[in-house]
Amino acid sequence: MRRSTAVLCGATVVLAGSLTAVPAEATTSQSAQAAAQTAAQATRVTWKKCATDDAPTLQCASVKVPLDYAKPQGRKITLALSRVPHTARKYQGPLLVNPGGPGGSGLSLAPFVASSLPKAVASQYDVIGFDPRGVGKSQPALDCKPGYFNPVRPDSVPRTAAIEKANLSRARAFAKACGTKYASVLPYINTVNAVKDMDAIRKALGAQKINYFGYSYGTYLGQVYAKLYPTRVRRLVLDSIVDPGGVWYDANISQDYAFDARQKALMAWIAKYNGTYKLGTDPAKIEAKWYAMRAALAKHPAGGKVGASELEDTFIPGGYYNGYWPTLATAFAAYVNGHNATPLVSAYDSIAAIDASGDNGYSVYTAVQCRDVSWPRDWNQWRKDNWAVYKKAPFMAWNNAWYNAPCAYWPTKSMKPVSVANSKLPPVLLFQATNDAATPYQGGVAVHRLLKHSSLVVEQGGGNHGISLSGNACLDKYLAKYLTDGTVPRGTGVADAVCKKTADPVPPAAASAAARSALAAGQPGTAATPADTLHRLIGVRG
Repeated sequence: MRRSTAVLCGATVVLAGSLTAVPAEATTSQSAQAAAQTAAQATRVTWKKCATDDAPTLQCASVKVPLDYAKPQGRKITLALSRVPHTARKYQGPLLVNPGGPGGSGLSLAPFVASSLPKAVASQYDVIGFDPRGVGKSQPALDCKPGYFNPVRPDSVPRTAAIEKANLSRARAFAKACGTKYASVLPYINTVNAVKDMDAIRKALGAQKINYFGYSYGTYLGQVYAKLYPTRVRRLVLDSIVDPGGVWYDANISQDYAFDARQKALMAWIAKYNGTYKLGTDPAKIEAKWYAMRAALAKHPAGGKVGASELEDTFIPGGYYNGYWPTLATAFAAYVNGHNATPLVSAYDSIAAIDASGDNGYSVYTAVQCRDVSWPRDWNQWRKDNWAVYKKAPFMAWNNAWYNAPCAYWPTKSMKPVSVANSKLPPVLLFQATNDAATPYQGGVAVHRLLKHSSLVVEQGGGNHGISLSGNACLDKYLAKYLTDGTVPRGTGVADAVCKKTADPVPPAAASAAARSALAAGQPGTAATPADTLHRLIGVRG
């Protein structure tokens, strides 16, 4: 899991200071605000300036919450918060935002959302980012086994007993390291406790209700929060939606098929631009060249760091976001046509390499997913299921299996999944792309049925993961309307509204000279679009 979100907040832990009162409804009187102010006196948050060039009004703070909510007076942990404060006279309360994961930092998502929404809409909310327990600037922050993803790892496809043994040893060692290093913390890192933390943030903000906007795993956080605290939800936006019926083993199996389809979509895109990449016009033959490249790298890793597993790591982000396609195609073509591995190594370093924040993100990812629900403890079940997937959808099958394999040996007991079916909510707005690989389309449809008053907006033909505030004006129109006055579209079919997908990228030949130079060197360059920024914040494996 690569997390390149900038670190924004370093405020000290405080529970006293100034607070803007938060109303329960969209338009409030001064007397209502005063009442909320009075009710919040006991639990206030002190905000400190932590502005950046891109976020000149950004503020940071932190709150303490119980490690174990069954022992509220016991050990406390710290949650890091960020805020872009409202500026309009009409104030609609806090809008908590989360980029997914589990393990994603939300501190930088707050200024992104605040700056990406129409100013008239964003100015009515305090946009609140937070690092969930164990993540980033929250304390303690987990890092079970630093360098776990350092290259070169064993080939992900266990064609021999030795390869399987090597991968299993790594998974067992990671689980053991987590259990040893965080024995007192690990039982309390899970979705339900993260949701209780969200409600603790609500209380600390002095809010009767929250507005919430989550991407990816953040949609599951929203679903569970709404189930446990339905009367505390004012507005709820879920984008790229986790299917709660599949958490988490089955969800990962479903991903494998969807990512294989997205890899084929990349091959088809490359075929359209044979004049640029010179890899051919037949997607199937181009895909065969990709697997031949994989086989070669398994024997001779590029630059001593990009073996077969690292090649998969590099191309998996292309399944999340097609903005990576030109960089990936350039690297692929350079290796195949010119025996030049430099762009491939650069693409790995830029898109896939795991840094310290990625180590933290993966540690929280496993801690949450392995604790949330039961996983098969018999490796024979994993072996059977993943070979069956591999036969039909080989691209990510075993890479994904090993990513989650520590759950077969996790040292904490599993919890029961939460039933998120809900008829007690106000209107809810859902966004889903039909070809999303990380959270396949059926998840959006399932949650639409489970949340009685929800409306589903579909990006037809879209394959990116995280679609609102990403350059699609049709989608963003529905988001802005909902956050303005609570209005959602109502249709008669599976979807309540349908938007056309955003256009696929074009090769660097159609880009600026600077962009062509960067892509030729295997460098993605600086983020030039909201979509680029959003997908860096969401990350991968989210």
